[in-house]
Amino acid sequence: MTTPLVAGLTVAAAALGGRYMIQAWQAFGGRAAVPRVRRFYPGGFERQMTRREAALILGIREHAAMEKIKEAHRRVMIANHPDAGGSHYLASKINEAKDVLVGKVKGGASVF
Repeated sequence: MTTPLVAGLTVAAAALGGRYMIQAWQAFGGRAAVPRVRRFYPGGFERQMTRREAALILGIREHAAMEKIKEAHRRVMIANHPDAGGSHYLASKINEAKDVLVGKVKGGASVF
């Protein structure tokens, strides 16, 4: 007597689960592909900053134009400024990166 009831409930549960899986798959497949790009410099700092590290910190190429360097410095500094809750250490590293790319410093160390 209970066997047909259990079988019916099992079939209904399988049908509802299958329907849910099909809807989830269609929703997943309908999304636009988003490239996974890192928007930050993931590593620590080297003892003496190089042009490569400075470019990674500012998010530009090593041989970028002066306008690009200044624009990237401004953008990164606004996000990490100490007056807006940022770190003094990061602000000094950002300024050092700009100086290295502009050519003011030959890869000198920061004050920290």
